[in-house]
Amino acid sequence: MSDGFAILDILFFAVVAAFVALRLRSVLGKRTGHERQRPPRIQPQPAPVGSEASEKVVPLPERRRAPLEETPIAADAAPDIKQGLTRLRLADPSFDLDHFLNGARTAFAMIVEAFARGDKATLEPLLAPSVFASFAAAIDERARLGQTLETRLVAISGAEVLAADLEGPIARITVRFTSEQSNCTRDASGRIVEGDPDTVETVVDVWTFERDIRSPDPNWLLVETRSGA
Repeated sequence: MSDGFAILDILFFAVVAAFVALRLRSVLGKRTGHERQRPPRIQPQPAPVGSEASEKVVPLPERRRAPLEETPIAADAAPDIKQGLTRLRLADPSFDLDHFLNGARTAFAMIVEAFARGDKATLEPLLAPSVFASFAAAIDERARLGQTLETRLVAISGAEVLAADLEGPIARITVRFTSEQSNCTRDASGRIVEGDPDTVETVVDVWTFERDIRSPDPNWLLVETRSGA
């Protein structure tokens, strides 16, 4: 008799277990191999150029560049020069040293040649008023004496920054130019009174350029000149 009750208990619990299993299956479902997986935690990658997704992307404004201390500038320059150039770039992010030096070389050639020709119209927009006044006075004195200056600029072999600083909005950069030139001065009759047109000499000039970084005009003015060693 007791064996009969044991069998009934087993059957009862088996039925209950089967019922619970069926309920869980209906609620949770079963894995079929096609379930959606959790997306991996990685940074999104840009869509390939030309794809439908990329055509729907709206570009965001470019973030401000990294702090300038992380951007090498004049790496081989003396610390004070490097610091001055760094301050300049921080104040004017558009400043580029290579571009400046290329422009300085061009200005040097234009000014040297225009001065020899006595071309004040070319000189005036390139020079600060005080420097222009000095150049114009020298040109006028040559004309008064009936002299002409012949200058042949063979090459600019060097343009090295000697100093750079920022005082308020005014940026100043001093450059030492090394050039190969021939120069001679002739009197009214064409006789050479100074120099030799056939002799090429190495000439060193130290020029200082200045610019107000608030100005939309990107040009620098020559504010000081001297001979250098």
